[in-house]
Amino acid sequence: MTQPQTLAARVRLATLIAGTALCLQAGAAPTATKFDTTAQLGGSTLQLNGKGTRVRLVFKAYDMGLYTSKHVGTAAELLALPGPKRLQFTALRELPGTDLGRLFLRGISDNTPSQQMTRHTLATTRLIEVFSGKAKLMPGDSFTMDFVPGKGTQFYIQGQPQGEPIGDDEFFAMVLKIWFGDSPADANLRDALLSGRD
Repeated sequence: MTQPQTLAARVRLATLIAGTALCLQAGAAPTATKFDTTAQLGGSTLQLNGKGTRVRLVFKAYDMGLYTSKHVGTAAELLALPGPKRLQFTALRELPGTDLGRLFLRGISDNTPSQQMTRHTLATTRLIEVFSGKAKLMPGDSFTMDFVPGKGTQFYIQGQPQGEPIGDDEFFAMVLKIWFGDSPADANLRDALLSGRD
């Protein structure tokens, strides 16, 4: 490769890196979604613990808000916190339902021992069915996961309940670990949800 070709290749690489960095910074910008500061669930008033944007590769996938009974600043505090919790999402781009369900399942399996996964086969299968039942989520569509101890996890799409609550307390902890486990889906999103910032 001649010197001009080498220089041109370096310029292209630098441009690609700069463009990627800008896209990633955009993912850390304030969320486009306005989340309510409080929510009522299971007889409790929850507060918005934090919100952020899921960036997959360089694309914004969804905004997410975490609601808890009191502020938590670490994943360990969140997983140990008793009481109801809410995960609220707004799609920022077209999201095929089946793909979303599979990504959630992969996030669970990446953070859960196989024996524990086996114990919750029915609940994880139902999770995939919930999202596979929706061909695609369009930008602006919402989905929610509400957990109430002793009752399980209720899934909503566009505010409509998707069947009955599923799983138990341990299953919802597995769901939380998609974003708050040792291998989170997006570390920047995890930090935003726990720090109270965008």
